[in-house]
Amino acid sequence: MSQNIQFYNDNVQRLADSYLSISFEAVHSCWKPYWPSVNVGDQSCQVLDVGAGAGRDAKWFTDQGCEVYAIEPAVALREIGKNYAPNATWLDDTLPELKKVLSLGIRFDLILVSAVWMHIAPSERKRAFRKLANLLSPNGKLVISLRHGRFDDGRSAHGVSVEELEQLAKDHALHTCNKTDIDIDALGRDDVQWQTVVLNLPDDGTGDLTKVRHIIVNDAKAATYKLALLRTLLRIADAHPGAVLDRSDGKVTLPQGLVALYWIRQFKRLIDIEIGGIKGIQQSSNTSKGLGFVKEDGWHKLSHLSADDLAIGTFYRGDDAKALQKTIKDTLTTVKQGPVTFIYQGSKENKLFEMLPPSKRRTNSSSFFIDCEFLTSFGTFVLDESLWECLRLYSSWIEPLVVNQWVLEMQRFETNRQRNIGLQTYHDCLIWVDKEHDTREVRKKVEALRQCGSEIHSVWSGTKLRDQYHVDHCLPFAYWPNNDRWNLMPTSAKENLNKRDRLPKSKRLDASRERIINWWHLAWQTEQEQTRFFDEAVLSLPNLPPQCRNFDDVFEAMGLQVKGVKSRLLVGEW
Repeated sequence: MSQNIQFYNDNVQRLADSYLSISFEAVHSCWKPYWPSVNVGDQSCQVLDVGAGAGRDAKWFTDQGCEVYAIEPAVALREIGKNYAPNATWLDDTLPELKKVLSLGIRFDLILVSAVWMHIAPSERKRAFRKLANLLSPNGKLVISLRHGRFDDGRSAHGVSVEELEQLAKDHALHTCNKTDIDIDALGRDDVQWQTVVLNLPDDGTGDLTKVRHIIVNDAKAATYKLALLRTLLRIADAHPGAVLDRSDGKVTLPQGLVALYWIRQFKRLIDIEIGGIKGIQQSSNTSKGLGFVKEDGWHKLSHLSADDLAIGTFYRGDDAKALQKTIKDTLTTVKQGPVTFIYQGSKENKLFEMLPPSKRRTNSSSFFIDCEFLTSFGTFVLDESLWECLRLYSSWIEPLVVNQWVLEMQRFETNRQRNIGLQTYHDCLIWVDKEHDTREVRKKVEALRQCGSEIHSVWSGTKLRDQYHVDHCLPFAYWPNNDRWNLMPTSAKENLNKRDRLPKSKRLDASRERIINWWHLAWQTEQEQTRFFDEAVLSLPNLPPQCRNFDDVFEAMGLQVKGVKSRLLVGEW
């Protein structure tokens, strides 16, 4: 593909003029019955334009009211496209990886792959097709145009056929809606002909949801461990798109340390709480057997820390560092011997999860930041890509089911029944994040800056803030519980109350860009503060490199996350 990308960069103006000389309607009339229906209710059609070129098709879709993501790997062509179709979201990405698109967590009602498939090598097509199929929303359409005819200008191409696409569609449970006859070239080239295939993802593909539901409701459980692992993965899938280390061969790889960290965080309130002079809520039907990950030289040495102290970007040293590393190792042993071993489909050999050791032997550190490098040093956690996407896409629906089942399991344990623990106590101990915890930290920062003579302004309006200011979650906490520093913004009380649990519109976010970045520069100046800021952002936001230290890049990624949360959770805009 790189040879072709260079060709498009080198011949950009000639090619752009050619592409833009003919209309969308002229090129794509053969599949007009499947053109997107837009503005159904309050939800616009989500469109992915793969190989968007100079933006002709992207512009047509945006003009119809669609939310468009335009993928173009040739930088010179992409710049022309950005100017021609400025209302689309442009990304530098390419088949078969589509790494940046996948990190958004968005499902598309229409995916257009126009004049691209012949550039994909046959050896890569199965992978490319799988990626595209996994990006479709239920009842979504995948439209692929096939170019018949060689290139005589240096570009490479491979043979294409409708039969190949039909077989790929069958392998991935897609339905062939339409396959057109071979048609003449719209640019009048005698040696070039075209066909278009329209494929559909039927609205009954719930295989992974069925697996998840079975784990929650039907799987035998002597303890809450299976639910704990499932909820841990739900949280990571929803909150940490940047945590994916690798996505290849239908698998997703995560840092084992991150799995352990969220396991520890969700059990912290359950185990450390004291009720009627007795510590902890029973998590197993066997009252004589303790929890495998709760050890004297690990867990119990962290009793002075809260669940929210175990946050991405936090710095640990001394005894706390030693105890946390021991607790993570104990947790991973428990996870491997417990839920990873006993969650399977069909036979016991067909396990849903796999845990792999680190590439080099790990030694304890006397001090560390909780960042991706630290979390990966414990090894990797592997699951099917389709299951990962299911957890990510449906997390807001699945997690309440997990929590309710977890409470039911705890209520049936004899020790908990005897103590007559209230329902609200169970739910309070299962919250992910204390909403007030980090907002207080930001308020302390505001006060410290004021004492040093700094003026603090609302990121949304630029208004100078006085005593009655608010700290706003840019992505609303009610829908996406995240207290990372990049997500917390000073604003006026009136603006925050007016925004409520809504997302900022793209126009408002762009207008506030300079004020938001200025706030980040002002608030997080020391090396330790910036380390935590960027470590949080890298794991929580899409498409940031592991060593990101650029506030502008974080702002761009935050904008993509806003779009992703809007698409997945249908959150209103402000």
